[in-house]
Amino acid sequence: MPELMNDKLQVVVAEKGAELQHIVRKDLQQEYLWHAGPEWAKKSPVLFPIVGTLKNNTYTYKGKSYTLGRHGFARDKVFTVTEHTADQLTFTLTDSEDSLKVYPFHFRFHVIYTLHDTSLKVSYVVENTGKDTMYFSVGAHPAFKVPLTEGTSYEDYYLHFNQEENDGVWPLSDDGLIELTPEPFLVKTHQLSLKHSLFYKDALVFKTLASNIMELKSDKSPRGLKMQYDGFPYMGIWAAKDADFVCIEPWNGIADSVNATGDITGKEGIHILEAGKRFERSWTVTTY
Repeated sequence: MPELMNDKLQVVVAEKGAELQHIVRKDLQQEYLWHAGPEWAKKSPVLFPIVGTLKNNTYTYKGKSYTLGRHGFARDKVFTVTEHTADQLTFTLTDSEDSLKVYPFHFRFHVIYTLHDTSLKVSYVVENTGKDTMYFSVGAHPAFKVPLTEGTSYEDYYLHFNQEENDGVWPLSDDGLIELTPEPFLVKTHQLSLKHSLFYKDALVFKTLASNIMELKSDKSPRGLKMQYDGFPYMGIWAAKDADFVCIEPWNGIADSVNATGDITGKEGIHILEAGKRFERSWTVTTY
């Protein structure tokens, strides 16, 4: 599998899904990614061209219905390595005969990994190569190992927000759709303490977090990480039941609501990209 390496970091990425496999601090002998155990077989899937679940796994465009599974198809496709330098790896996926059957848009989608000292920058670049306006969502789903160090427990860790948060969480229905009313959750706080029971009802979904930086840390361990995610309006925080990881998921897009019409042109959070135009968003994780 392709990898990037500098004096501090080693990053390994699989061609399938352009999915991160390892983020290792060589100098600290510390792995930061989940090991893809039986509780969840993924590590860091890329979400494209939708984020979350569609109502009835279906959407309509120009009067025709299409079926797409949760989080779209990119995570299951083999990307092509189109650039590999000392500090940067670019993976590219383009539309195909198969993709056009479920997603009728011509595109070029790049996932770019860039190393800088102790940080990894992950960029998503979407190019509309067709003649029609393109409708899409894109998001991240990295699973970070918790606990990070021996002698600490899951409950010893917390997420720290760089802004004071007063935000409700949007419940998910049994079939993964966004309910119509948020529930009070974060109240004048910079911190969310981790515990497995937080995720027994699926992900915590936020629509209006004030923060653009979230930090995974513990008062009982020197190890942690900081994620910066500018330009992502939605956020999911999730773990599989009783699994030793937490996903911090910046999203440009969101699952359908329980009363969604199915029309992709009016879907909440959908991004509209004109023919010949380019979209880019990045998030960065800094390790310590």
